[in-house]
Amino acid sequence: MWSHDEFETRLRAVGEERYHHRHPFNLRMHEGTLRQDEVRCWVRNRYYYQTRIPIKDSNILTKSHDAPFRREWIGRIQDHDGSAEREGGLELWLRLGEAVGLERDDVASLRGILPGVRRACDAYVEFVESHDLLESVASSLTEMFAGDIMVVRIAAFEKHYPWVSEEGLRYFKTRTTQAPRDAAFGMQYVKEHATTEEEQKRCVAALERKCEILWDLLDAVEAANRRPRLSPHASLREDSEETGKWVAVLPERALRINASGRAILAACDGEATCDEVAFRLMEAHPDTDGVYDEVHEFLERMRRQGVVELEG
Repeated sequence: MWSHDEFETRLRAVGEERYHHRHPFNLRMHEGTLRQDEVRCWVRNRYYYQTRIPIKDSNILTKSHDAPFRREWIGRIQDHDGSAEREGGLELWLRLGEAVGLERDDVASLRGILPGVRRACDAYVEFVESHDLLESVASSLTEMFAGDIMVVRIAAFEKHYPWVSEEGLRYFKTRTTQAPRDAAFGMQYVKEHATTEEEQKRCVAALERKCEILWDLLDAVEAANRRPRLSPHASLREDSEETGKWVAVLPERALRINASGRAILAACDGEATCDEVAFRLMEAHPDTDGVYDEVHEFLERMRRQGVVELEG
């Protein structure tokens, strides 16, 4: 086994190497180079993650038979859901949405959540559901690094995004104190309860998995804000064998494209972002379910196949 100090050092090293403060999207955010539409896309999608946190924490509560632990942990749910005495993080995030120019009800409806973001956030809830209490608590130790990133983020918004009102930054400010407090409790818990080498390694792996999930979320947001265009190595032709079908022709293969796919590719002009293309087509087909997700999933498949390129 590692000593308690070495165990903590190894857990902190995971954050230093893998926490999403190193993700290109967060780096651009803190450098002040995000466009307004990128900020709005991130705020809208990150709200889905915020809604999963109290669900995840509720699952952790059900795993514990220790009343003092539950009394401490339930505070995390109240931090996000709020109480009769104070507003919670979900309310403050909706105010951030309003501050960046989004409609409150639109954000709260979870309309237009990127499929990659939904998968990442749901994966966190599923991780906690399927792992024991020790690993679930260890996965929450990203809180060790959240306070620092919030300090950087507040300074970045105040300097680079003055169009976002001070009221919108309240969520970030509350987390500068809540996150270190929660991290200290979680760290003490895993150090006391990881009593074998195998348990310590499972805690490290759990924290690594949580960092992967946060990166996956930002990967989806980053891709959604890039501009798709038909690859110079691909061309679209009408299918000579099937009426109403098209073929994407590449140097070494051809892919059949249906009418919906053709409409998506026609909107890929290198000017509109993937997210704008998805919203436009969703609005053009208001009576068809799943258009938004279908567009994003289709564009990702076409990118992997080399039919489209993402720019910017």
